[in-house]
Amino acid sequence: MSDIINLRDKIDKITLEILKMIKERNEVAKEIGNVKNNLKMGITNEERENQLRIKVLTFCKEIGLDEKTALNALNYLFNESVKIQSSGKQTHLSVFLKAKALEREGKKIIHMEVGEPDFAPPRIVNEALSQVYDIGYTKYGDSKGMVEFRDALAKYVSNTFHTKTNLENIIVSPGARFSVFLAISTLLNPGNELIVIEPAWPAYRDNALNSGIKVRTIHTTLENKWEPKIEEIESAINQNTKMIVLNYPNNPTGKILPEKLQDNIIDLAKKKNLYVLSDEIYSSYAYKSWKSILSYEYEKSIITQSFSKSHAMTGFRIGYAISAPEIVDKMSKLQALAMTNVSEPTQYVAMKALTAEISNNSRTIKKRLDAISKTARSMNLDFVEPDGSMYLFARPQKENFDSVEFTNKLLDMGVAVAPGEGFGNYKEFIRISSCQPEDTLNQGMQIIKDMLERQK
Repeated sequence: MSDIINLRDKIDKITLEILKMIKERNEVAKEIGNVKNNLKMGITNEERENQLRIKVLTFCKEIGLDEKTALNALNYLFNESVKIQSSGKQTHLSVFLKAKALEREGKKIIHMEVGEPDFAPPRIVNEALSQVYDIGYTKYGDSKGMVEFRDALAKYVSNTFHTKTNLENIIVSPGARFSVFLAISTLLNPGNELIVIEPAWPAYRDNALNSGIKVRTIHTTLENKWEPKIEEIESAINQNTKMIVLNYPNNPTGKILPEKLQDNIIDLAKKKNLYVLSDEIYSSYAYKSWKSILSYEYEKSIITQSFSKSHAMTGFRIGYAISAPEIVDKMSKLQALAMTNVSEPTQYVAMKALTAEISNNSRTIKKRLDAISKTARSMNLDFVEPDGSMYLFARPQKENFDSVEFTNKLLDMGVAVAPGEGFGNYKEFIRISSCQPEDTLNQGMQIIKDMLERQK
């Protein structure tokens, strides 16, 4: 008995030493974060992480430690550093909240920071809202979503994307964001890795960090038309890699991948047995040839969709995911644990909205995007013409341009845009949303132009 007590004491001592060293490491990570911020550097440095990863693997061989255990621990430490260095990072949502606070004080703000269409939901939504009470959709329901709604979604998806989808392939969620959360949280474990192609909507990274998942980023550039290199994706894959995230049409760039490149990415995912999480909520805003990941019929794919953009129903918080039945089952178990089920009145309203004609929404946004793109060119902003989505991701031709500083000053002038650092290591970029009437957008672009000229 004394032997086990001594061994337990030894375990306790080692554990406390590990915690002390983690604290010291976190303090150094904070110092590095401060230096990076002063130098306007991005948070993640994949090259540096790879160097340390190689050292760790070499060290494992020297001391006889299992590589998987070491890599899981290393990914935890990487994530802690990212969390520490991400503190205070400004995103489109933080700008939106600041803008709303200013509006409550009486200040007029032109919202060009978030993708919230200004036009109303389809008229049938109003009619459906008045029907819900009498019809009786007011009770607890299935955690996967109402059977009638899932069946309607399956038919809608099959017709829209020319694929065979059944209600067993559908889970309804409170917005596509929650579907993203469910997929990452249920399919991956702490220490696993997922690959994100940046610039990217920050929720992928945030959800991964929340679940202890390490994010490996593929950095794309405006100069290369926001296209990732398949070789870079393949080199980022290791034994811990379990998922790759795709988002096309892309937020924030509007990029649609060339079909051959997308084919190659899916082939690689199949070869490496990776999950593919494809966020396709901007599919109704594709202005050139676009191919859904559904068309590959890959059993480890999860496609997310939402009514927020397509039907201008942001406040209803209703979305869905399409995947294999066994994946849907896993996601529904966590959803049931978190919230029982999505509001049945909201589901009923969205089901009715499926029958609405929404093509004019896309035409409206395209017209606005063309207008702000024309103005942006006259302002000598660098950007790639968006293939879809609702945004212009642009870089002013100014040396040492700081989008966070610019965004804050611009907000004081009554215009809200999103700083590029919220989408990855793109501090010199701003994202401009086209979700306001054209006259309002023109006013906003003029204020942006005036602000840039003042900084010359």
